[in-house]
Amino acid sequence: MMYFFYQTIAPFGLLAFCLFYLFRLFRLCFLFNFVENCSMISNDQIRRPSKTEQKMAIESLPALSSILSNIHSEQTEIEIEETGERIKIPARALVFLGDILKAMGEGKPVSIVPMATEVTTQKAAEILGCSRPYLVKLLEEGAIEFIKVGKHRRIKFEDVLAYREKMKVQQKNNIIDIMGADEELGMYDS
Repeated sequence: MMYFFYQTIAPFGLLAFCLFYLFRLFRLCFLFNFVENCSMISNDQIRRPSKTEQKMAIESLPALSSILSNIHSEQTEIEIEETGERIKIPARALVFLGDILKAMGEGKPVSIVPMATEVTTQKAAEILGCSRPYLVKLLEEGAIEFIKVGKHRRIKFEDVLAYREKMKVQQKNNIIDIMGADEELGMYDS
């Protein structure tokens, strides 16, 4: 169950183990068409990595980073030692794997969602951390673009993320303004 990277790269135990499970997940996703319809995965299935998974991710990330610094082509070839099957994958997929390992090492849950995906109002509310009725109010006020499919509203995933980033910037500016006002009134020691 080990993977080998061919481009003057030796096998790495923990990295190989993580890659095995990642590519197994990708294979399952393609078999069940999950990549095109990621809404089939519910929030209950997205969970924080276990302590063992977190430890493996922390230990594997430096090895993968070292491998990535030696890869200079658009494609890499990996081999599944167990079956001898070779698979060509884009180098960007390995960079993405590095991002996944970093997040897992920090104990963050990881979910793969294509950027063009449309989400329901409930899913968008969960992403934003607000109630569904509040999100509907934002939609009706035009704060976030949406389309209607019959009676149901659908929102582009990227629009939800853009709104979330906009709100983070606004929150940060509001905190700075409050601190400035407190300083002027002598209520805040800088």
